[in-house]
Amino acid sequence: MNRLSKEKSAYLQHASHQKIDWHPWSEEAFQRAKDEGKPVFLSSGAVWCHWCHVMAKECFYEDDIVNFLNEKFICIKLDRDERPDIDKRYQMATSAMGYGGGWPLSVFMTHEKKPFFGGTYFPPEDKWGKPGFRKVLQAVSDFYNKEQDKIASFTDNLLNSLKYGGAVSTEIREDMIDDAIRAMSGQFDNKNGGFGAAPKFPMPGAMEFFLSRYYFTGDKPLGDFFKNTLYRMAKGGFHDHLGGGFHRYSVDESWIIPHFEKMADDNAWLLRNYVHAYAVFGDVFFKETAEGIIRFFKDVLSAKDGGFYASQDADVTPDDEGGYFTWTKDDFIETLSGEEYRVLKYFLSEQGAMHHDNSKMVIFESKDNVEIAERTGTDVQKVQELIQTGKKKLLAERSERQSPFIDKTHYTSLNGMVITSFIHAFRILGDSYVKDFAFKSLDKIMSQRFINEELFHSDGVKAMLEDYVYLSEANISAYEITADSVYLKAAEKLMDMCIDTLWDDEGGFFDTDTELLGMKIKAIEDTPHPSPNSVAIGLLFKLSFLTGKQSYAEKAEKSLSVFYSRAQNIGVHAGNYFNAMDAYFNPLKLTLSVKPDSGLACEAISSYHPHMTIFYGEDKRYIIPCFKTVCYEPIHNTVDFRGFLSNLRK
Repeated sequence: MNRLSKEKSAYLQHASHQKIDWHPWSEEAFQRAKDEGKPVFLSSGAVWCHWCHVMAKECFYEDDIVNFLNEKFICIKLDRDERPDIDKRYQMATSAMGYGGGWPLSVFMTHEKKPFFGGTYFPPEDKWGKPGFRKVLQAVSDFYNKEQDKIASFTDNLLNSLKYGGAVSTEIREDMIDDAIRAMSGQFDNKNGGFGAAPKFPMPGAMEFFLSRYYFTGDKPLGDFFKNTLYRMAKGGFHDHLGGGFHRYSVDESWIIPHFEKMADDNAWLLRNYVHAYAVFGDVFFKETAEGIIRFFKDVLSAKDGGFYASQDADVTPDDEGGYFTWTKDDFIETLSGEEYRVLKYFLSEQGAMHHDNSKMVIFESKDNVEIAERTGTDVQKVQELIQTGKKKLLAERSERQSPFIDKTHYTSLNGMVITSFIHAFRILGDSYVKDFAFKSLDKIMSQRFINEELFHSDGVKAMLEDYVYLSEANISAYEITADSVYLKAAEKLMDMCIDTLWDDEGGFFDTDTELLGMKIKAIEDTPHPSPNSVAIGLLFKLSFLTGKQSYAEKAEKSLSVFYSRAQNIGVHAGNYFNAMDAYFNPLKLTLSVKPDSGLACEAISSYHPHMTIFYGEDKRYIIPCFKTVCYEPIHNTVDFRGFLSNLRK
């Protein structure tokens, strides 16, 4: 056992049995490096990360590598989920060196925390165009001992290049929204859905932006792209057809072969995409996909007494990538009836074969039900029934396998995301379980993480921007369906704390109040889930309406202005920023002067508008709607309310 044995992080616990003298991130480690005149090796990753496990198996259990690390370096292991602020800075530094980014992140630095070399996964010996880790360690050790002056000069220049240099404010105009759509459309993959070529990540912030634009404009090509992307993602192996939910990303452009880890943040935002798509298009396929995501959270990523877990690992062992989720032809034959196999064999295809074992395949929908019916001479309804019964058998069989590790940490930011998405799902789907579990989880996280007027990211780790923003959003969402001012007051308090701690007078929020490497980060990029700064813009506008405080709206406007020059250059990665801009120009504010359980209130709550904010007033049995800068006559019944909403869209 090493120093990691007392850490709370599941990822650090996994490394606690290695013979490497790992330190957690701590001043003690850097002081030791200074005292002993050694460089620091930082290994940053996550418990869900396939290649982190691969590198650990190949390198961190090899005696010669372990001995060299212990003799020549001070070694630090970091959980990027627990400390995304630290990881982000070293990701930026490694990328600036020209060595890419991702996990595992392998960084070599001085005792002053200054990085001078880095990379991601290193095999033990030269392979796949990557230098072997043994060779890297020797070269880094030699360089550190012989070239201190060069290292000092290099690190200073590197870090100076990464320091935040301020931004130019831009006057925001509504036509910038159309400019953004035109720019992003150049990244569309109209055949396969999604953006660009492989690897493909879902970009849920951009998808929300496209749906809001379709809602207002009726732009058919945009609507077709949106629907095709959701169809293709859900029909591919990127989607778990048995257990529900989605994997992290697709390694191919057709959404067939996934990277198998399943993350709370990805599924939270995809849940919003699919329930909102169902609300706009009425396609039951979107509803069923959303219900599958909810089922995944219920069965895998949640605690019975409330709260959501962080992730499910990609693998049981690094030798069998995706083994838990993949199937052989013989597996299908043994599990299914002959009739079921005749239909479900179309869910196994060579396109879904794993690179390390072609007999193992990921399940995906290579043919739709009509095509399967034609090929098998079976009625379409019967095909659907056989698929359902067959999938139940396959899921039951899979549940008997050893399942991948689940990180049961309750991160504040992730819980805020999922709670808000559950409330969105309740509003559209009306499932009382979803509502009840969202509130149970919100109450749990508020009691666990908001302690003595201080917010925490996880046990003992101070809150960062994402924690304030996503937990504030969850409280606003709770208020909008209950009229309970406790939630509104909590949202306001969290946002005020965020402003006091992280607001930059130029506009926008820094990610943390702890300065590391002399770097402040104020980001707007969706990575791939929407950036906290873009979500904060929307929340500030909402809070301005809900509280009557113009200062919130002023800060939102300032953020829109200061981030535009960056956002216009990063395409779909600024999707949620432009969605926030769309909300600025097209807000719908509803004052519900009715009881929250009245028919009229229920109609408003269950209706969809991309930028709706609900405030509760004194019970006068009507709703006052305000769209953009115009308020309209009070609405007294559900029919008139539906008519009002329909007139807002094309």
